[in-house]
Amino acid sequence: MKLDKKDLLLYAVTDRHWLGDRTLYEVVKESLDGGATFIQLREKNLDTAHFLEEAKELKKLCAEYKVPFVINDNVDIALQIDADGVHVGQSDMEAGDVRAVFGPDKIIGVSAQTVEQAILAEKRGADYLGVGAVFPTGSKDDADDVSHETLKAICQAVSIPVIAIGGITVENTPYLKGTGICGIAVISAIYGQENILEATKKLKDVTSRMVYEAD
Repeated sequence: MKLDKKDLLLYAVTDRHWLGDRTLYEVVKESLDGGATFIQLREKNLDTAHFLEEAKELKKLCAEYKVPFVINDNVDIALQIDADGVHVGQSDMEAGDVRAVFGPDKIIGVSAQTVEQAILAEKRGADYLGVGAVFPTGSKDDADDVSHETLKAICQAVSIPVIAIGGITVENTPYLKGTGICGIAVISAIYGQENILEATKKLKDVTSRMVYEAD
């Protein structure tokens, strides 16, 4: 699957922390119904058998909505289920190594926090960058803050699409206007909400305005 910049408008990252009595499949379907344009499956503590089963189900679901589906960090599982791609952090496999394993047609996303990291990731074959944390966040223990000036500098330094991640909510999304990003990646702003469908719709509307409307 070739990446279209528009696919990155509202990038939803899964987290089973808020599931309660619902399944991950149900909440991801709700977010897709609400207009999520990209899904990343992020599992830090699931055993391989369950991870694999879940990934297969979600891949099928995303294909029905024609929405790209990538796996966070786990290159082996992404390969096994033939996911649309993978997202790796700075401490994971190098983008170049991932590209060598995946071939030219898969989507590779890389986390970056500096202009240097961003330029290197693009050079090594990344298709898009996730930059953050742009606001204080509770989702990642190791997320360093990235100033909006740095975010802007990264967008200007690379030719691949950039999305912002970290602490993003409906309320603070408009503050990212003018940075050059083509979308946002969120976890709790979708999956931590009571009404996921409505939360996703609202967030997509706010993000579209932030990205596409002129000042």
